[in-house]
Amino acid sequence: MKILYDHQIFTAQKYGGISRYFCELYSHISQVPDIEPKISVFYSENAYYSQIFPHKTPIPERNFPGKQTGINLLNKYNSIIHLIKKNYEIFHPTYYDPYFLQYIKGKPFVLTVYDMIHELFPQYFPFKDTTIQNKKRLIEMADCIIAISQNTKRDIIKNYNIEEEKINVIYLGHSLYVTKKPGNHIFPSQYILFVGDRHIYKNFNRFLKAIAPILSQNSSLHLVCAGGKEFSQQEKALMDDLSLRNKVIWYPVTNETLYHLYNNAICFVFPSLYEGFGIPILESFFSGCPAVLSTGGSLPEIGGDAAVYFDPYDEVSMRNCIEDVLSDETKRDRLKEKGYKRVKEFSWIKTAQQTADVYRKVVGEK
Repeated sequence: MKILYDHQIFTAQKYGGISRYFCELYSHISQVPDIEPKISVFYSENAYYSQIFPHKTPIPERNFPGKQTGINLLNKYNSIIHLIKKNYEIFHPTYYDPYFLQYIKGKPFVLTVYDMIHELFPQYFPFKDTTIQNKKRLIEMADCIIAISQNTKRDIIKNYNIEEEKINVIYLGHSLYVTKKPGNHIFPSQYILFVGDRHIYKNFNRFLKAIAPILSQNSSLHLVCAGGKEFSQQEKALMDDLSLRNKVIWYPVTNETLYHLYNNAICFVFPSLYEGFGIPILESFFSGCPAVLSTGGSLPEIGGDAAVYFDPYDEVSMRNCIEDVLSDETKRDRLKEKGYKRVKEFSWIKTAQQTADVYRKVVGEK
């Protein structure tokens, strides 16, 4: 059975959860005997794609006017060529651009829906953003939908009135592994860890305000932010207002450093207003890092009883929860042990096997 994935997320992301998902899915589903996957990408600067296909012609690193537009056009043209050839049984787009509908002509397609962030928080996106309209069209036309959590499935049904039988919940895995050395970085002796982007719905500013008293009262305690972009001028201004400029540190993320950042942290905090899944939860569990999570979206579903939870809209709830974990070593040890057990329930192998079952089901129905 030949499966075709397109270029979209590999054009859009250099790093990110969705491109990580498709690279892991491709790598593991390639090992399934009756599945032959293909990704129709001509050029990509995506870090995970480059690991799978190191022989692909690299793009010049320097930026120049129109570079991203040119890459997108080349990749879209390449995907369209593969679609027109029809040398596949199932098409699986990697994001919500419906450009492919005029080319598949009778071929089934499977759509993965990651979350309902655009629908639930439209105020955080540009007025001209077409994600909601595109996603709605594809959800209605897809032969089968994969949701990455039960929470996402419920949100799809609620927002789009899609029949439950059309949606398959398939959990994700994590890609973290134990490394012996943390690179050249020297971490603070004591720190709370925040991982990933700090977009508005990630709730970083409220989190910063909530923990400001905790950081101020403990001279050796810091906040480490791993990944995402370096701090913006607005974030630096907020840190100055809270007298935290020397208490908050940003590190770029590499596989060599990320495990150690989790492993050496007192706790990991995930304050998001909403998440469709939350891969960092699994990373923290795997690394033996106590997790303190918001109740936003799917986080309680993924964390289970291996984490402590707070109201993401309530600074006091957030602060009290974090303080409780910081002050109780016995609780942290219990959370670590529960996390080690919980993370074993998730793996990319399971993701690939269950996705292969969906493909077989769709082909069988056709």
